[in-house]
Order: sequence, then C-alpha cells, then structure tokens
Amino acid sequence: MSRNIAGILLAAGQSRRFGGNKLLYPLSDGTPIVVAAARHLLAVIPETTAVVDNGDGEVADLLEREGLRVVVNRSASTGMGTSIACGIAACRDAQGWIIALADMPYVPASLTRRIVSALLQGSDIVAPVYRHKRGHPVGFSSRHASALLQLSADQGARNVITANSGSLQLIETTEQGVIVDIDSIDDVQSR
Repeated sequence: MSRNIAGILLAAGQSRRFGGNKLLYPLSDGTPIVVAAARHLLAVIPETTAVVDNGDGEVADLLEREGLRVVVNRSASTGMGTSIACGIAACRDAQGWIIALADMPYVPASLTRRIVSALLQGSDIVAPVYRHKRGHPVGFSSRHASALLQLSADQGARNVITANSGSLQLIETTEQGVIVDIDSIDDVQSR
C-alpha cells in the first residue's frame, strides 16, 4: 500500500526518565516496546528505517531481526531533530514519510494506513487527533524534505508543522494509542 511512502521509526532516545532502556522493556505480552512499535509500522510500510543511537546495539539488533533497515544517528544525544534528519536522509528519494516514535507501541496499523492513504491522495502533512490532542505518527509529503533535513537539537518537527498549519490534515480517531508514549514503568504497567 505504501507506494514509496517510507516509514521512519525514531528509536534513538535516551530514556532518561525511565531509569533504563525503555525500548527494551516488555509489554504485558512480553514484546519489547520497540518491537511492538516497529511491527505496527511494518504492517503498513515494509520500507521502514529505524534511527538508533550509536551505543544501542541491542535495539538495533532487535529491529534488524524484525526487518527494518537500521541507521545510526551519531548525534542522537543532541535531540530528536537530528534523528528525524538522519531518517529522512536515509530514505531521501521517498515521496513522503511517516515518522513514528519507538516509545509509542499502541498506535494501531489501521491508523497508520489512513495516514499513508491521505499522503497518497495528495495531503501535505497528516496527523491523528484524539479528543482534540494531536498525536503520532505524523506523515509528511516530500515537499518538506529540505526543512526536515535541516532539523537539529531537540526541536523535532513541531516547527515544520506550525509553519505549515494551513496544510495540516488532522484525522480524528478513537484510538488513544496515538497520544500514549511510554516515559515511565508506570505507563507500561497501567495499560
């Protein structure tokens, strides 16, 4: 279905608030958080690239076994913006990108499919919204390649979205998983 829409899974975070590598922490079914997030993205976009931190070989190995292409962001400690730029650079020839977060394992593949479909139908930027709160993943058309490649530090893509708010398409969803990221063990245990 993806027809040259690439998936980018951001898996280079530092897990500072978690007290360990949260991406390896098992969900209730025993699946590591990062693997669950990757599987939901891969179900829709087989051409998915994961961006990992230089020192995170265990996460990289898990993601490679799941079938993702893995690229290393040697500047990951400076923030998410560099990981987005690294992922875009790794699949620069795509017509668009779905940028997903590896600490959001509850995003259903059906929602990602809707975002891909909107991009393929000509939407510019697409994001889910749950009860008036914008969530993830976010889809970008190739028109935003230059801006995404220039991201740095911990700014993420929020400024790109804000600068293009007139062309942001929001997809209403009843899936709370689009706003649930894992920051602490309590976030996992409460689900």
